[in-house]
Amino acid sequence: MTVIKKVFEYQLWHLLALILLILSMSAYLYNDSNILNGSFLHIPTSRWFYLAILIPIIHQVYVWLVWRFELYASVFSKRVGVKSAFTLYAMGFSFLFVSRLISIIFLALSSQDSLHINPIFAYLLAALITPLVIFLFYSVKMYFTVERAYGIDHFDKHYNTPYVKKGIFKYTDNGMYVFGLMILYLPGLLLLSKAALIVALFNHLYIWVHYYCTERPDMQEIYGKAP
Repeated sequence: MTVIKKVFEYQLWHLLALILLILSMSAYLYNDSNILNGSFLHIPTSRWFYLAILIPIIHQVYVWLVWRFELYASVFSKRVGVKSAFTLYAMGFSFLFVSRLISIIFLALSSQDSLHINPIFAYLLAALITPLVIFLFYSVKMYFTVERAYGIDHFDKHYNTPYVKKGIFKYTDNGMYVFGLMILYLPGLLLLSKAALIVALFNHLYIWVHYYCTERPDMQEIYGKAP
């Protein structure tokens, strides 16, 4: 199989899943147009909403392309070396991940108080989520390592660390996918923003598309197996 075929392997499913998610959101918004009322910094909620949707798409396409071209052709490390290639990629990854959270915060500020539930329930749910998110990031730093979370195994061909079974990973093989994206629900819960919660749910569902269409096949290529 050619490099280009390997790069695009399973990405038709990625595209179809993304279209399905966007159509589902569009249908929901069509039935409740009040979700996008409001503004922040003189920018309407609708623009913050679509920006907050666009950023995770850009992020996951960025990761897919860099991972696959590096894994199957060492496109970047051949030019600047493994360390520099990974550092540059990680900088882009970090910027886009932080942008996910910031865009949702701005969206929540733009559409706050649009979630019509008792605030106590929202705050309790936020209080339940927060320790799980903290435990996840602690486990990544202490046991999984940030480098592995970013995908160092796609750059360093000698990287072959066994699966981690400590911290939160003792209870689930996919801790980052299950718990990591929960941080994105907090702005919507704390500011009672329905729009922000919808985008957080989109992020959480869409990251699983990345897992099944990109990361899991890559893990099978690198390690010969995947959880």
